[in-house]
Amino acid sequence: MRLLLPSPGAPPSQVSAEKEEEEREIRRRTGLQAWVPPGAWKIPVPWFLLSLALGRSPGVLSLERLEGPQDTARCSPGLSCHLWGDDVFCLPGSIVPAPGPVLVPMHLQTELVLRCHQENDCDLCVRVAVRLAVHGHGKEPEDEETIGGAADSEPGEPRNASLQAQVVLSFQAYPKARCVLLEVQVPAALVQPSQPVGSIVFDCFEAALGGEVRIWSYTQPRYQKGLNVTQQLPDCRGLEVRDSIQSCWDGDDVHLVLDVSEEQRFGLSMYWNQDSDTQKPWWHRNLTGPQTITLNHTDLVPCLCILVWPLETDSVRTSICPFKEDPRAHQNLWRAARLRLLPPQGWRLDAPCPLPAEAALCWQAPGGGPCQPLVPPLASENVTVNRAHEFPLLKGHPNLCVQVSSWEKLELQECLWADSLGPLRDDMVLVETRGPQDNRSLCALELSGCTPLPSKASTRAARLGEQLLQDLQSGQCVQLWDDGQGALWACPMEKYTHQRWALVWLACLLCAAALLLFFLFNKDNVKGWLRLLKEDVRSGAAARARRVLLLYSADDAGFECLVGALASALCQLPLRVAVDLWSRRELSAQGPLAWFHAQRRQTLQEGGVVVLLFSPGAVALCREWLQDWGSGPRAHAPHDAFAASLNCVLPDFLQGRAPGRYVGACFDRLLQLDAVPALFRTVPVFSLPSQLPDFLGALEGPRASRTGRLGERAEHVSRALQPALDSCFRPGCGMGPGAGDGT
Repeated sequence: MRLLLPSPGAPPSQVSAEKEEEEREIRRRTGLQAWVPPGAWKIPVPWFLLSLALGRSPGVLSLERLEGPQDTARCSPGLSCHLWGDDVFCLPGSIVPAPGPVLVPMHLQTELVLRCHQENDCDLCVRVAVRLAVHGHGKEPEDEETIGGAADSEPGEPRNASLQAQVVLSFQAYPKARCVLLEVQVPAALVQPSQPVGSIVFDCFEAALGGEVRIWSYTQPRYQKGLNVTQQLPDCRGLEVRDSIQSCWDGDDVHLVLDVSEEQRFGLSMYWNQDSDTQKPWWHRNLTGPQTITLNHTDLVPCLCILVWPLETDSVRTSICPFKEDPRAHQNLWRAARLRLLPPQGWRLDAPCPLPAEAALCWQAPGGGPCQPLVPPLASENVTVNRAHEFPLLKGHPNLCVQVSSWEKLELQECLWADSLGPLRDDMVLVETRGPQDNRSLCALELSGCTPLPSKASTRAARLGEQLLQDLQSGQCVQLWDDGQGALWACPMEKYTHQRWALVWLACLLCAAALLLFFLFNKDNVKGWLRLLKEDVRSGAAARARRVLLLYSADDAGFECLVGALASALCQLPLRVAVDLWSRRELSAQGPLAWFHAQRRQTLQEGGVVVLLFSPGAVALCREWLQDWGSGPRAHAPHDAFAASLNCVLPDFLQGRAPGRYVGACFDRLLQLDAVPALFRTVPVFSLPSQLPDFLGALEGPRASRTGRLGERAEHVSRALQPALDSCFRPGCGMGPGAGDGT
């Protein structure tokens, strides 16, 4: 982006046509017109070349390209439309009743495109599509007036000749605004009440990168409120076509390149052009050319101007303000703006540049929520920056805040008195309105609006309406503002809050007394519950959730019943038990080996333990596998998880990986501990139910409960096992004395 000026020594009147043509070509190629205001090219300083070097950024968005600078409009098939050549005034007017069937906008859609003047000289553009529909019903056929404003129809002409409308598109992108008018005509065949008739497309509204645009669509005259949409435009970092838009910059820095001849001394000054009479210096240097100066993107504001001049007698100075129209510079300006309180009742808006802004007072209630505007005493006053303003207030209040808006968008909000008067208070604002003959009305400002007092509504102010009126009459409320026709009052609500908390405390005391009586009458049960709760908390989440995989040999139905009783009892403890008895459907679907692999992996990954429950059948299987180890996998029953598990269990024991992962167990009257093969006694093996406390401690792991608690749990498991043990060892069950000799 370069600014080319006449050659040294040549007065402005002698600039050749060739040089002017070259200048125009450089401007077209570099896109400087996007940065420099009209007239900046006429400054006659004939001695240097200035450019703003702007970075590129990777893009992610590809856009359609439109050729040529002309605006166009097109309609869907069946409609005819015409675009007025010049812009029109944005005068929406008031809504009028529809005299008959009329066209109204039903849907508004936008799309980003590129308007290209040359191959690499494009601007961002917003395409607008409006979908139209027929609204209202026609009159009787004998009525021969025209439809929808077709005022040129001759008397006697049929009413259903066509339906015509004027559609206005209003485009606002700070600091620009524009309106266009499109005339649309719909043939009678498409005119059906409450039915869509088609759409019109306008190409297009030019917009600045990184800005925000607001688009309205309504008919003229206005038959309904209209449609609007707000869209945030991408910057160069979001555009795949960044090389086609010459004003792209990377958002990190901007390089001011001054192509000045060697050893040429010159002055460079940057200043804020605050108004026609005020220029506030920001940066100044005397330099020797050529030079490149880096500016941080956060320093760019619309009124930042650059002044350059040769350090010679009677030299002419060149000044340009290249960031006037850039939306990111305007964003930086709002970030730099600050609201400041000037005691006792003054305030000011500090900013480097002028701002088109309005200020209004609002009331910020504690606990969040929107700040509610107060129409008096400051009703959307236009603000001049860097100048003191006065609040027409009688007293300040920490809940009073100032809102600054621009183009109906809230930019700043500060509660200026919060620093001097303390935190926000739980006060209620009463708005007093005075009429003739000393008539006055009061309402309380709430989030739902201004609630009249007294009122039967269900709001907080309505419930306390009588008390608030009494507080106002007794002088407990503070008057914030009064202009003779109305007033604002702030009434403290702390005493009502204290009353509410007193009721809450009374309810808590009653509940505590009831609980105490309940504990006294159920002392023993309460002690047990408290002890269980204390132990559960102490054991921690890891102990409560430890996983246990139970493996056993299905010798007979009686033994399976005993295993099921043990698994059920363990589930009552802080353990999660997996056993094939409860997973027969999964076992059939996956096969015993796959089921065991999945369960073992999950158990060990979660820090759990695998329990080998030995019985005479399990011991026989283990001895058989140990004798035949190395001859390859053996066949096993389709539902025998224990036999399938030996393919993985034996390598863990043979390679020393079993300690900490496995625990062994057997039943007292069924198998002696010395009958368990020696290889498996490398991990703890317990006899049940005699060694239940130690067995449960091994299952719960390092965070096992104290011995007393384990004893209680062991007693619980023993009682659960006893019926199954008695049933298994009754005569005739095949598990009588001698069954557990291991032979």
